[in-house]
Amino acid sequence: MWKIVAATVLKGPHTMHGPKAAADALAELGRRVEAAARARLGRSLSIREVDAGSCNGCELEVHALGNVFYDLERFGIRFVASPRHADVLLVTGPVTHNMAEALKRTYDATPDPKWVIALGDCACTGGLFGESYACVGAAETVVPVDLHIPGCPPPPERILAGLLALIEAADGRIAPAAATGVSRSPPDP
Repeated sequence: MWKIVAATVLKGPHTMHGPKAAADALAELGRRVEAAARARLGRSLSIREVDAGSCNGCELEVHALGNVFYDLERFGIRFVASPRHADVLLVTGPVTHNMAEALKRTYDATPDPKWVIALGDCACTGGLFGESYACVGAAETVVPVDLHIPGCPPPPERILAGLLALIEAADGRIAPAAATGVSRSPPDP
């Protein structure tokens, strides 16, 4: 055991460095989201996340949006604990039978105007678990969905691009789906 400890201390960890992130591009994307939200709403954008039965892969990427690298708060975007304070309902995972009523009630409690985003393949199409006996299916089987952000899981940059596309579409400035990687219509299963 001491050989392994000594080798680790002397040689350092055997990990690879991740790809360099384009910090300038991320900052620009965040500023565009903030400006669009302020122009559309006159204030910050508030998001209420609902895990409708996911594997937590998408939640890890959503939580990454709050870390020091992405830091959504600096762009005026925040997650709220109550749907009564939310502008966006962010749904992850296939909707399970146990969560269908909770998702519908959360949607009903969110004040108008509201947007619903299906985040990840499971929320968009039901994904791998959509045909399970425990699942109702995709998010739009329970609530109307305004935007689909595919991916298993989608990276934080795509989530930010999706928020921007949603706000711009509400303003009549629809962002091209090819540029954002998101769609306003249901994705092909």
